[in-house]
Amino acid sequence: MTRIFDSRLDAGRRLARALAAYRGRNPLVLAIPRGAVQIGAAIARGLEGELDVVLVRKLRAPGNPEFAVGALDEGGWTYIAGHAAMAGADAAYLAKEKATQLELLRRRRAQYTPARAAADPAGRVAIVVDDGIATGASMIAALHSVRARQPARLVCAVPVAAPDSLERIGPYADEVVCLEAPEDFDAVGRFYRKFPQVEDDEVVAMLAALNRSALPRRHARLG
Repeated sequence: MTRIFDSRLDAGRRLARALAAYRGRNPLVLAIPRGAVQIGAAIARGLEGELDVVLVRKLRAPGNPEFAVGALDEGGWTYIAGHAAMAGADAAYLAKEKATQLELLRRRRAQYTPARAAADPAGRVAIVVDDGIATGASMIAALHSVRARQPARLVCAVPVAAPDSLERIGPYADEVVCLEAPEDFDAVGRFYRKFPQVEDDEVVAMLAALNRSALPRRHARLG
């Protein structure tokens, strides 16, 4: 099987080229942690934009934590996939899983942006990024979360996705940019040659490094 992307960095650079129309418009790139942050950093650098995270968590299927039966955002808004009941996720299970994931989101917000508020997408081009889309649950929750804060334009950008998931996501964004949607999609990592686990401290370091380097540009624009 031919892998499409060498790494997340490679995927991010390719997406930056596909999103070149937004260069110079100070877009806000919002990556879904943890895997998408390196992709988001490459896009933000390529477009001279700002990088932050949009925090969502998938709701894990009973006995199969890699399979999503839904997702939720920091405010508690929840998307439940149509297959949730078939996967054994009844109301009691979902309530417990939602509480677990909300607590994790609170801890991650405190860890990722401890000294500042989340970047505000209001009135800006907001580009929501993930390293790939399987069920689409996490991306739907992320797009809903950002839309509620009234961006001027809301873009979903991913390197690879399952075709049926792209269709579900479409109504939640003004534009969807996906480089590859293979019919034989089965897992995101399959389409990368290098797909290592990303740790929380790497996310914190990438956010700090990119946004520190962006400060001179922002001050120049304000001046």
